[in-house]
Amino acid sequence: MQPRPPVPAEATVPAEAPAAQPAEGAPADHAVGLAHFNSLPFAAAEAAFLECCSSLRWAHRMAAHRPYPDLGALLAASDEAGYDLAAGDIAEALAAEPAPCLHHDAPRAAHLALRAAHAAYESRFGHTFVICLDAYGPSQHVDQVLAGIRVRMEHEVDEERAVTAEELRRLARSRIVELMTAGPGQER
Repeated sequence: MQPRPPVPAEATVPAEAPAAQPAEGAPADHAVGLAHFNSLPFAAAEAAFLECCSSLRWAHRMAAHRPYPDLGALLAASDEAGYDLAAGDIAEALAAEPAPCLHHDAPRAAHLALRAAHAAYESRFGHTFVICLDAYGPSQHVDQVLAGIRVRMEHEVDEERAVTAEELRRLARSRIVELMTAGPGQER
């Protein structure tokens, strides 16, 4: 997953948050984090959602529709809000997305190849390449990013716009799950 700046302290989910009854089949740690999250002031919830997807319209809608009964409902709302984003909202979210990068210890050649691939993609489509890498281990990230860029460079602009929007939705879902399970002081 792509690194993001840390969530404001008031928006993190403390480990000592009061326990809520988890929804049937939902892990207890999600329910505890969600109960606390549902009780945050609007501005703190909106700021936390902005860390998941940098579209102000998306974050505002997500914060306004609280409380969420369970993680599944929260993720469904995230998807629905993501599908409703206009081109300007997607551009706003993309402007804040960091490009997928490598660990600083990776070989120089890998850094150069990734930089060149990102530059070519940005030149063709006008925005940062985004991809959700949750299904892959860290050792596979560079290969997946490079392969993804190669495949997606062949897309027409409209096709790539749709793929990019889907990747943003996947990233938002992943970051929401992380937000709901992160304890105080834990890195996201």
